[in-house]
Amino acid sequence: MRTKRKGRISRIGSYAIASSIRDNNHHHQPCITCTTFNILAPIYKRLSNQDQSCRESDCRANWLARNNRILDWLLYERSSIICLQEFWVGNEELVNMYEKRLGDAGYFTFKLGRTNNRGDGLLTAVRKDYFRVINYRELLFHDFGDRVAQLLHVELITPFSQCRNSDLRQEIIIVNTHLLFPHDSSLCLERLRQVYKILQHVEAYQKENNLNPTPIMLCGDWNGSKRGHVYKFLRSQGFVSSYDTAHQYTDADEQKWISHLNHRGNICGVDFIWLLNPNKYRKILKTSWSEAVFGMFKYLLRRASLTESDTFAFLRADNDGDYITYSGFCEALQQASQCCLILQLNLTGHHHGLSVEETEDLWVQADIDGNGIVDYKEFQRIWKTTWSDQGDEISNGVQDGGGGVKVNQEQTIGLSVENAVLFPPEVEKGRWPENYSLSDHARLTVVFSPIQMPRSC
Repeated sequence: MRTKRKGRISRIGSYAIASSIRDNNHHHQPCITCTTFNILAPIYKRLSNQDQSCRESDCRANWLARNNRILDWLLYERSSIICLQEFWVGNEELVNMYEKRLGDAGYFTFKLGRTNNRGDGLLTAVRKDYFRVINYRELLFHDFGDRVAQLLHVELITPFSQCRNSDLRQEIIIVNTHLLFPHDSSLCLERLRQVYKILQHVEAYQKENNLNPTPIMLCGDWNGSKRGHVYKFLRSQGFVSSYDTAHQYTDADEQKWISHLNHRGNICGVDFIWLLNPNKYRKILKTSWSEAVFGMFKYLLRRASLTESDTFAFLRADNDGDYITYSGFCEALQQASQCCLILQLNLTGHHHGLSVEETEDLWVQADIDGNGIVDYKEFQRIWKTTWSDQGDEISNGVQDGGGGVKVNQEQTIGLSVENAVLFPPEVEKGRWPENYSLSDHARLTVVFSPIQMPRSC
């Protein structure tokens, strides 16, 4: 198995090395590689299925050996960007080991612990010979899961030959995060809210610094599959899954690959490197957020066997007219005693539910003409809106701006997905190998090629 692992990882390493040699011979920039990996913090790793209280953190020899093996693989691969989750920030020895070995190998490193001293967090590393770090920001959600995110704004050091005579700066925004695990349905909205906060943070950073359209990478453990609302929300914002793009999988291809064996014994694909190119048209973020919440609402209503007309009647509350008022809308969401449906929806009535401001935002999106009521035609527009509007186009991570999307003639730098590999290799076929012990997550590495493209309006 050891030989097979090295053989597999050498393919991605050889690809990057070969690209570097080829590109340097032709005065081109090497490809950019990005690795995301949840390395399973020793404080969570169980050493025995029988004794659930026995953790790896209690056995220094075990966690030290495993994390040294993880570092061996990371340094063998030498990705341009490394994003780690469940990094044990609470152990000074482990932190120093990662910072020293990565630093000696030529990386800038940035670590961030989860709030309330949860013990683990994030580590992001970028190669000094590839990037100049323009800025680094930390996002603390201050939520139920004490989750956090890192934002790095970097610039490629060596210009590409195709852009050598232009004034274009080759910049990338990188985000590393680890979303809340969906322990129950009440947390679905909270997870969606975490992604919304990340996108708000990125958008605010771009406006604050007056940035031109720039490629955005969102890396990490998203704790949700391609069937989930987080995935659909990010797709509605124009992001593509780099692994699926490389393998030409569509949004409908659900279980072609996996990346996690969770504590419940289920296997699923939850680790993503999302890419948004600067030529990709984006909806207004608040509009996408409201549509995502309505999409969740519709999904849960269907699970409760409510039809379109049933839902309209439910939201009308006690109103006798053929329309929904704001007060009736709020009453329908708040009055759990009137119907057991709300207990199933889990959108209100608890501290993870919709806030007053979020409820008002939903209403604004529903009341299209702003006359203070939502008639049946307006309600149908919400009900019939599907995620299929985002499309399933897979075009090497680069959208051509067709289909009515306006494109400027101004040029910018984007990223093309060239290759993507999951390790161990069995997970690419939907199987979890019994003898894999590095983590309960697979490692995902994606190869990108910077290209010049027109940017969207």
